[in-house]
Amino acid sequence: MAKARPVRGATHNRESTRFGLAEREADGDWLDAQDWIDGAPPPLRTTVTVETPRTIITRNQSPDIGFDRSINPYRGCEHGCIYCFARPSHAYHDLSPGLDFESKLFAKPTAPQLLREELSKRGYVCRPIAFGTNTDPYQPIEAQWRITRECIKVLAETDHPLTITTKSDRVVRDIDLLEPMARKGLASVALSITSLDAKVARTVEPRAPHPERRLTAVRRLADAGIPVHVSIAPVIPAITDHEIEHIVERAAESGARGVFFLPVRLPHEVAPLFRAWLDEHFPDRAGKVMAIIQSLRGGRDNDPDFFTRMRGSGPWAELLRTRFQIAVTKHGLNKERLAVRSDLFRPPRGAQGELF
Repeated sequence: MAKARPVRGATHNRESTRFGLAEREADGDWLDAQDWIDGAPPPLRTTVTVETPRTIITRNQSPDIGFDRSINPYRGCEHGCIYCFARPSHAYHDLSPGLDFESKLFAKPTAPQLLREELSKRGYVCRPIAFGTNTDPYQPIEAQWRITRECIKVLAETDHPLTITTKSDRVVRDIDLLEPMARKGLASVALSITSLDAKVARTVEPRAPHPERRLTAVRRLADAGIPVHVSIAPVIPAITDHEIEHIVERAAESGARGVFFLPVRLPHEVAPLFRAWLDEHFPDRAGKVMAIIQSLRGGRDNDPDFFTRMRGSGPWAELLRTRFQIAVTKHGLNKERLAVRSDLFRPPRGAQGELF
């Protein structure tokens, strides 16, 4: 009998103990008969809590990242990607980086208003704002909340540059906003595609759109004149690494201007979640996968160091880079540098800066 499609990404929901929180575990003989006594547990439902932050632009100084500010309209992500490096952020809320990260979401409906206020501040210096850094801006709840779209409207009004990274074809809904911005050199989009194998994709990213839908989105964005790249991130050794050349080929066929890749990272609570996921879905190669990851990460599950954490090191990392570069050259991609301009920005209407 075929195995049912995974409903969620993580296989457990243990709380983080990184901040000294007490760890709870159910105990007792009654657990052996829990289903008989209480019946089967109800399906896990997604909940959304309204969050009211004081600011919406997050800044960073990482030398590994090509932007210094970002917006996350949501916390948590229903796509459920098992490798997501953002999972540990849920521990800050005393929630599990496992199933809680996928099902207990936070929305920030005041984000557009906060963005307008921050762009209006005297002395604001314009640089590209990145969407899709710690949560997917087009995850399923965006269809109802539309926070990402309203933030883009503010940026379009002020000619402020933006970049978007997403796993969802829902981004094409906003072509009407992105296309005029792209004509001015203010917008670019990256679609994340880690596998073209539907079975692998729904195991690794259980609630993300089918890879073919994402490729169709690449084509639609490209046809609209919006610079679009494909992100092969992350590459998982012995599970998806054999697809690098094929993904690069399909990206080129779909109109992408470029591609990039990152080897899988397993920071903090992601490592044990990923190991448990391997044991559940790929028990035949779990040891091999982790051995290769550790060879990429200096013998550890994760390398947190600047300059190497995004690239990996050692023979496996060099092999991935060589294969990737050969494929890129073959298909004529990455001929131009991904860049958006910042010189057209003007403060929102009625802002203090407009008076001077």
